[in-house]
Amino acid sequence: MKLTGKTQVLTALLGATAALAVTALVLTLVEAISVLLPTDSKFGIVFDAGSSHTSLFVYRWPADKENDTGVVSQALACQVKGPGISSYASDPAQAGESLRGCLEEALAVVPEAQQQRTPVFLGATAGMRLLSQKNSSQAEHIFAAVAQVLGQAPLAFWGAELLSGQDEGALGWITINYVLGLLVKYSFSGEWIRPPEGTLVGALDMGGASTQITFVPRGPIRDESAQASFRLYGFEHRVYTHSYPCFGRDQMLNRLLARLVQSSPAPRVRHPCYHSGYVDSLSLAPLYESPCVQAAPPPDFPPSLPVEGTGNPGACVSAIRELFNFPSCHGREDCAFNGVYQPPVRGQFYAFSNFYHTFHFLNLTAGQPLATVNATVWEFCQKPWKLVEAAWPEQQPWLRDHCASGLYILTLLLEGYGFSEETWSSIAFRKQAGGADIGWTLGYMLNLTNMIPAEAPAQWRAESHAVWVASVVFAALTLAAILTVAAAQLLWPRD
Repeated sequence: MKLTGKTQVLTALLGATAALAVTALVLTLVEAISVLLPTDSKFGIVFDAGSSHTSLFVYRWPADKENDTGVVSQALACQVKGPGISSYASDPAQAGESLRGCLEEALAVVPEAQQQRTPVFLGATAGMRLLSQKNSSQAEHIFAAVAQVLGQAPLAFWGAELLSGQDEGALGWITINYVLGLLVKYSFSGEWIRPPEGTLVGALDMGGASTQITFVPRGPIRDESAQASFRLYGFEHRVYTHSYPCFGRDQMLNRLLARLVQSSPAPRVRHPCYHSGYVDSLSLAPLYESPCVQAAPPPDFPPSLPVEGTGNPGACVSAIRELFNFPSCHGREDCAFNGVYQPPVRGQFYAFSNFYHTFHFLNLTAGQPLATVNATVWEFCQKPWKLVEAAWPEQQPWLRDHCASGLYILTLLLEGYGFSEETWSSIAFRKQAGGADIGWTLGYMLNLTNMIPAEAPAQWRAESHAVWVASVVFAALTLAAILTVAAAQLLWPRD
């Protein structure tokens, strides 16, 4: 039977529609590949409970990890109001209460759905280490109060504990080398890789109660107690590290003042590190409460002691040197001071915390040569108190101490750690690097992510861009053919 014209056209359109539909279906199913969807973020919260203040940091990293270590970034930094938790020995409950403000800020950053599995940790450093030595019961009560507050938060509380001086130094070293891209970095090919071998950066940290030095020496570390080892991004690291208790900024100032009180022949202390014209009356009780001050107060001194500054940087340096035992290392190349083993310093160093704060105030963080640094500090020390007070009114109550701090840092770095005029330029005084605050907390979180299981990225079947475009085109042609067939059936005149 002969087909009519209408039937022939409709048959051809239906055939074309079927061919287009089959082609679109094949393109949809063939050439599909597995792709990894972006992973969720994980969070961690760390409190740094220092001797003079407490800070909170929130960190974020992808749920999948690179060689078992998270690629961590800082999401929040918060300064807790008030002094360090060791200052609440007489009222431990306030140590915990002081943390609530920053804790609320952290909870606002972490998504509510992830809070229950977000770890929170408080590490206490030299201030609490000293309090534990002086009165372990008071220290335990403070930790209990802190643990109670943090344990009530809708987070995974991992503990509140003392951080050893060695851990503090080593974790600070991890932080610096991580943010500088010396442990792992993102390549142009979109992968996290370990940078080429090179000299890693050393860390110089100074808190209120202790100071730490950490670096990779040229040869082997001959004292195992001064070695820290850890594994990050699939590689082992070994560094020299040592912490000096009572050599932090605040405790150094206490020890210096106590020594001047002991050597003063009259009931008035002439302080060479205070500016000329400075006069004040200081209470002796808090000074001799410090476990770093071994001597007892002189019996013939009143509770309140008059102190006047002389503005003599030479005499100030002499008084500071008496805080060190330099003769104990005489003739030994691998000794710093107080008989402590230390290999010769090597490579670049980052100096942070009170190293940075003191030199930032003195405008000495731009890499000035040692001669300029020395001259600047001495010139500042010789300024009359009235001029200093008028120029920096916002710096009270620490303004009187910047002279002693500057000369102490120079003494520690040059005569203590063994830096010289030739190696001075290898020290960079910094507060931040790579957008993150420098300190032990980021290093702790990097180390912690080794303990938190990774989550495998979700997979999905997807097509390449070219195949996807072709599929859309053929699907559109199929739809157009179907509409054409329908139009022909409805509008074609009947035979």
